[in-house]
Amino acid sequence: MSGNIQLLDETLAAARSEGRSALIAYLPAGFPTVDGGIAAIKAVFDGGADVVEVGLPHSDPVLDGPVIQTADDIALKAGLKIADVMHTVREAHEATGKPVLVMTYWNPIDRYGVERFTAELAEAGGAGCILPDLPVQESALWREHAEKHGLATVFVVAPSSKDERLATITAAGSGFVYAASLMGVTGTRESVGEQAQELVRRTKATTDLPVCVGLGVSNARQAAEVAGFADGVIVGSAFVQRMLDAPDEAAGLAAVRALAGDLAKGVRGNA
Repeated sequence: MSGNIQLLDETLAAARSEGRSALIAYLPAGFPTVDGGIAAIKAVFDGGADVVEVGLPHSDPVLDGPVIQTADDIALKAGLKIADVMHTVREAHEATGKPVLVMTYWNPIDRYGVERFTAELAEAGGAGCILPDLPVQESALWREHAEKHGLATVFVVAPSSKDERLATITAAGSGFVYAASLMGVTGTRESVGEQAQELVRRTKATTDLPVCVGLGVSNARQAAEVAGFADGVIVGSAFVQRMLDAPDEAAGLAAVRALAGDLAKGVRGNA
């Protein structure tokens, strides 16, 4: 069975044809529970997200800040397995028909087996993977299997990436390019800053792939700011924080649905 890279491509193209950025939400699998995480993904899609990244919780998440680490710890202590991540992708995609990716560090895939992981993700209806710590020069095996199974390979670029390095990364990727707006870990920020705009400009000079910005966006005003220069706005910690702050699951679902609605207005310039 082929994965849904085409659905991802079509979704991002549709947003561009509407003259707006796509809203991409991140939520970790298994948080607050496996079923609760699936419900949260459905809620952010209901609120207006175009794409969702499902995080595969990891014990040593080098890119993730304290908010996502807290959620990951909850999922891992409850015994989350890769099978639960695949189940989350399947349920979320089948319920919504929207593109769902997995964001994961390389070690879990390496231990699980590249062929097994890509085949199962495609079979679950996944659109691809975001791989923040997989060096492009070591990615040939992954890309071979991802391409065979119709999955996007999304690499992360940072403000520190030199132009030559950007060209190497974007030439190897598919789906979109994840532009980290600043150096450091995930989390909400007061300002996304000019670094992100300059990184998008430099990245776009090397590729026709959509360039989507993450790390730091937490409200409609920031979403509107980033939407002014990026093809997609990626929001993670703000959604997770709403879930952590909620007194119960129903309140958490309402909170993330409302945040998605606000952000969806922001990417449309209606903040």
